[in-house]
Parts: sequence; structure tokens; C-alpha cells
Amino acid sequence: MPSQAAGESLATAFASLEAERERSWAPEQLAQNRAQRQALRDSLDVTRVVGVGDRLDDFILEDAAGREFRLSDVVANGQALLLFFRYADCPADNIALPIYDRGLSQPSRALGVPVVAISPQVPEKLDAIRSRHDLQLTVATDRNNRVARALGLTFTPLATPEPPPAGWIGEITGTGTWELPQTAALIVDRHRVVRFAAISPDWLDRVEPDVIRDALDRIVGADSTTPSLRSATS
Repeated sequence: MPSQAAGESLATAFASLEAERERSWAPEQLAQNRAQRQALRDSLDVTRVVGVGDRLDDFILEDAAGREFRLSDVVANGQALLLFFRYADCPADNIALPIYDRGLSQPSRALGVPVVAISPQVPEKLDAIRSRHDLQLTVATDRNNRVARALGLTFTPLATPEPPPAGWIGEITGTGTWELPQTAALIVDRHRVVRFAAISPDWLDRVEPDVIRDALDRIVGADSTTPSLRSATS
């Protein structure tokens, strides 16, 4: 995995990862990875995924110790930032989460906004990414992709051989399934209404931290109580 420079953008870091893969991966493996990402871009239907104005049903997550907590607890005092990602050993997530953490954790704390990174991976496997990078944000498990699926974010890879090979996605995540979430960043207010949504079906093309910071500044500053326009998880 390419090393990251302080202040490096996600786009630059992902470009370095892709360049490394061009040098080190077999052509067939690289083509399959690119085909999967392209398929997700092509199939994205914004009317079927979570969006601005959606009011989320309250949902349960688990922390690194397997303790449950609710979205309503996270947004009890105002807004929260939710970052959906894949799993602890995903190379792209090991680039993205530290960059998000460096760029967002401190300003979010100053604004009183919790940051929660969410993956379907089971807690005993998932916490590795937090400890590996000394992340300040909260890392949480969405057990069995319940939340991501309700938000329209999940997908099944194009290639799902049966029987699954050793080291397959379900074994890595501990879920026993091929299902993964598309990466996404959501800002949710105290009423559980989505105020900002950036869905990234291509996990090597994610919203930059400065875009999220600008949205947080605007939303927290306005402290809107606009009612929901539609329900996302009902």
C-alpha cells in the first residue's frame, strides 16, 4: 500500500494505490476490480439510495466491544457524521479512514459533531482498523448490513464463486455473505434527517474531507429544524 503524505487528498492517495496495482496485479485481477467499480457507478439509482431530506428510522450499531448503541443517542445533541466503509483490511478503507480522521475529527469535535465509521464487519475483526491508525473517530458494526441495506447502499460483487474460496469476503468480514456496503458520507441532524449525502459506488472515488467540513460548517451554523421530506428506512 502506498504511504500517505500529511495533507494528501483522497484522490491523490487513491491514484497512487491504483498505480501500484497496475504495477503489481495480474491484468485479469485489475480488470475485474475496475469492472466491479464501473458496474456500481453505472447501476447507481439516486432515487433508491439514501438522500438529503430522508428521515432515518432509529437503528442500532455495535462498538468495538460489541456494546449496542442507537443513532438517536449519537444525534441527541445535534448533528452526526456517518461514514460507511467496507472492512478493516480493505486497502482503500485504510487510506480513506485515516485521511477522514485527520481532516474531520478535530473540527467535528469543535462543532460537537460525533463521527462514526460504519462497516458490516463483526466487532472483533473491525476494531483492527481503529487501532492500526489510532483513529479518533468511532468505528462501529452494522450487524448483517441491516442499516446499509435499508439505505439502499449494499451490493453483491459480480464474481461470487461457489463454493467460496479461502479468504472470501464473508470470511473476512465475519458476515458469511458476499454483501458489502457502498461507501458513503451522511450528515444527520438531531431529528435523524439527512442533511448531506455523498454516495460513492466506486470506493476509489470518495468525497474529500474539505467538502464534508464545508457542509458541516453550513449545517451546524444553520441548525435547521426542517422536517423530513421522505422516510429512508421505513
